[in-house]
Amino acid sequence: MKNKSPGKIIGIGMNYFVLTVVSVVMLVPFLWMLSTSLKEPSKIFVFPPELIPSPLRLENYTEVLSNTPFHLFYWNSLYIAILVTIGTVLFASIAGYAFARIPFKGRNLVFLLLLSTMMIPNEVTSIPMFLFMRFLGFINTHVPLIVLPIFGAGGIFGVFVMRQFFLGIPKELEEAAMIDGCSRWRIYWSIMLPLAKPAIATLTIFTFLTSWNDFYDPLIFLNDRELMTLPLALSLFTDEAGTAWHHLMSASVMATLPLLIVFFFAQKQFIEGVSMTGMKD
Repeated sequence: MKNKSPGKIIGIGMNYFVLTVVSVVMLVPFLWMLSTSLKEPSKIFVFPPELIPSPLRLENYTEVLSNTPFHLFYWNSLYIAILVTIGTVLFASIAGYAFARIPFKGRNLVFLLLLSTMMIPNEVTSIPMFLFMRFLGFINTHVPLIVLPIFGAGGIFGVFVMRQFFLGIPKELEEAAMIDGCSRWRIYWSIMLPLAKPAIATLTIFTFLTSWNDFYDPLIFLNDRELMTLPLALSLFTDEAGTAWHHLMSASVMATLPLLIVFFFAQKQFIEGVSMTGMKD
């Protein structure tokens, strides 16, 4: 800092100040959620608001776990998110490698058409997809929640991410592997995928978060309570009598923790992947 001019020091200080303010603003809803999850129902909307509950009511969490099949909702969300993430990464990495490295007629046009489908709102395709899934007999099952995201907008976004990353890998590596007799599949599996760990980490986090937080598709395709995922199950805490805010916030905290843990451990590769996927046009 001692070698920097006063103007640069002030600029750096302003940047830190702005980032601090933005961070505080973004943390307030989470802190309010955490605080509400530990409050007595009668103290949730008192004024002035209490950030630190007194007394702490841990019974809110035990009541959610004992009065609802919360473990079942958790399991539904977890296994669906894992399958969607694995399927999306495989599909996107294979298609991304093909668009980046395998020359074929109309490659850029097909890629442009795929990207254009991301501009279509999910609500526009909901009715056709519902009718199609009903024709196949998959309504009130988890099949639409697993298959449709893999080959939908999330999968197309993954193709874009992987293609951009593969374009940044030197072609000499691929040419050397071909000289050694490697097939396209061997190059993809043994060379490209290990090098694409940052992009895969980025895509994994994005896909897992999107699937875990999805409310619209489960609302369309699911009917039975036992099949509900966490976002849909959170609506059960609101009925004609009102909203049980202490239970809703407790359930929300438990639903949010896995996402925070995943991002905390993968943030380094996530940031590296985001920065590297835009290096090539």
